[in-house]
Amino acid sequence: MRESVHTNVSLWSKGMVAVTAAQFFSAFGDNALLFATLALLKAEFYPDWSQPILQMVFVGAYIMFAPFVGQVADSFSKGRVMMFANGLKLLGAASICFGVNPFVGYLLVGIGAAAYSPAKYGILGELTTGDKLVKANGLMESSTIAAILLGSVAGGKLADWHVLAALAFCAVAYGGAVIANLFIPKLPAARPGQSWRFTPMTASFFSACRVLWRNGETRFSLMGTSLFWGAGVTLRFLLVLWVPVALGLTDNATPTYLNAMVAIGIVVGAGAAAKLVTLESVARCMPAGILIGVVVTFFSLQHALLPSYALLVLVGILGGFFVVPLNALLQERGKQTVGAGNAIAVQNLGENTAMLLMLGIFSLAIKAGVSVVGTGIGFGVLFALAIAGLWIWQRRR
Repeated sequence: MRESVHTNVSLWSKGMVAVTAAQFFSAFGDNALLFATLALLKAEFYPDWSQPILQMVFVGAYIMFAPFVGQVADSFSKGRVMMFANGLKLLGAASICFGVNPFVGYLLVGIGAAAYSPAKYGILGELTTGDKLVKANGLMESSTIAAILLGSVAGGKLADWHVLAALAFCAVAYGGAVIANLFIPKLPAARPGQSWRFTPMTASFFSACRVLWRNGETRFSLMGTSLFWGAGVTLRFLLVLWVPVALGLTDNATPTYLNAMVAIGIVVGAGAAAKLVTLESVARCMPAGILIGVVVTFFSLQHALLPSYALLVLVGILGGFFVVPLNALLQERGKQTVGAGNAIAVQNLGENTAMLLMLGIFSLAIKAGVSVVGTGIGFGVLFALAIAGLWIWQRRR
């Protein structure tokens, strides 16, 4: 069943500007909150291996609510769903400020993020259409990465000054996202009238899973984006532990600067993908995915700051070029089959399952005493081999 939507082909319509602004503030809060909360764990002497557990709590919320959030996004105006989800994030950040266990507060933020994601990506197909969808995804990713760049640095720098101030600043950012959501046009629900009983909802979600995983194109997109984001979140925690070992620096800000280098690169890579890749030539992005693993392997061996910055910018460029076309492919094919909201919910399940597995393996490796440098090298090699295998499978298909 094809969605009935009202589209505006302009990338700078009122709706697209509001969505982009809301995404910036929301992603800014997400990234600042991560580093502020990590600083809180460090200040309260939590063990190193507990840091990935924080993110596992977050992605666990995605997995737990995956069968429901796609239907929520498609059953209501997506702009209002985004506003409600950002309100949950605001509540989670505020609760950490007021002394609630950081893992509990971060779980609330994760629930908000789980509800937010299908709506924020699904609405792109309602505001733009056709070839503009890849460009809209590039704009969304650029906004996200700018927020990662600024949010990560702000979170780390503020945490070095005062952890509570950093946490409060994150809550303010989420408040800004809620306000921006008010300016998104109230579009009609894509698929109203669906059952809200537990069994039909879960049956509908797993039916969408079967449809997307059985289709060659959408399966290719799901596997590629899952590997990418699983690796991306693991790299973020690898950097936090790698900096004091490889560079001898113990502040909170340096890992955020390194993450910012990746963010800068992704903006460039996303822009290149929007110009060079179409829905019909998505396979062009695959060599970039393989090179991500190769560059991460070389990065893990560095002991100086300047080459580390350069290599992480390159990782970001390759990452942006790799993931943007795969996202656009899934949104377009998903909109035609199971609904954009359901498609993104299925994607979230795959991506967050990959994150959970990779973070779990990373946490176990650190707890078992494997060196951070050795973990980084193994991580890069395995990622390159996984993307190469996916590319070979796609070409044979």
